[in-house]
Amino acid sequence: MARSIDYRSTLAYPAERVFAAITDEEYLQARLREIGGPGSALLDHEATPEAARYELRQGLSEKDLPPIVGKVMNGDLAIVRTETLNRIQPGRYSGDVDVAIPGAPASASGTMALAEDGDGSLFEVHADVTVRVPLIGGKIEEIVADQVRRLLEAETQFTVRWLGSHPAP
Repeated sequence: MARSIDYRSTLAYPAERVFAAITDEEYLQARLREIGGPGSALLDHEATPEAARYELRQGLSEKDLPPIVGKVMNGDLAIVRTETLNRIQPGRYSGDVDVAIPGAPASASGTMALAEDGDGSLFEVHADVTVRVPLIGGKIEEIVADQVRRLLEAETQFTVRWLGSHPAP
């Protein structure tokens, strides 16, 4: 059984500006340096004003993982995220996210949306985490889902700081 993640954040910036920032190669590199973990890297990046696709590798140190995760995974974890966002109309974007953990029986997939919301924008992620391990898979899914929510919160905080320190062109 999969564990669902629903994440929403409101940003005080228009969706067009948020999209331009979060799909920018310089932004993604800086975000990985700050919160990407060991071995993080931007593996692939394509972006236009209408659409973006990028692949990130993020790391989690073994020492930061709960002990139950060590029962099925040894060492540091590499997490590979592939995200797409496409403009579906002015001020509105929709996309997908796929997460793989090479060598581990865990994955996640879902959708992302970014849209104008009053004077700012609303960013939403819905994903399902699946861990294919008998008996303890559900507990690990819960832990992974919590870690993903924390990561999304950290990324949102980074985005707000980035937008505040990088004036609109």
